[in-house]
Amino acid sequence: MGAGKTYWGRQWAATSGLPFADLDEVIETAENKSVAAIFEQNGEAYFRAKETETLQQLVQQENIIIACGGGTPCFNNNMAWMNAHGITVYLSATPEEIFERVIAEQQKRPLLHHHTPESLQKFIEQKLEERLPVYSKARFTFATNELSTQTILYLLTHQHE
Repeated sequence: MGAGKTYWGRQWAATSGLPFADLDEVIETAENKSVAAIFEQNGEAYFRAKETETLQQLVQQENIIIACGGGTPCFNNNMAWMNAHGITVYLSATPEEIFERVIAEQQKRPLLHHHTPESLQKFIEQKLEERLPVYSKARFTFATNELSTQTILYLLTHQHE
């Protein structure tokens, strides 16, 4: 969360000429409600199932850049599935960087809206620690403070290594 997946996905798609999809946006359009509303009205289990289904449908398009939510790789064996069907990239950010990025949009994020600033910082640290074993299985890891549009060119030219 807050690592810039959507922003960088769009940048890389524009640079490479590949199509782009934000998994959460695709789900919101299909469900005609926000991710937060889906969590609230249907529950996280429903959302995670829809997320996996939508991910697998999107990957049927060849050469597409997909920004998935921060939890996507951690459920339904999605990371292994993504590694088997594409090139995975983990955008690594420090808890402090993530806090600065998500605090302004905290109410839009279903896992964050009930936190105080202090508990939000602790929650971010906990989630990163919890998810890092899954995130570390991505094929590439890039620190978000070192990203550029040139990063995608590296990925495209080194994808078969």
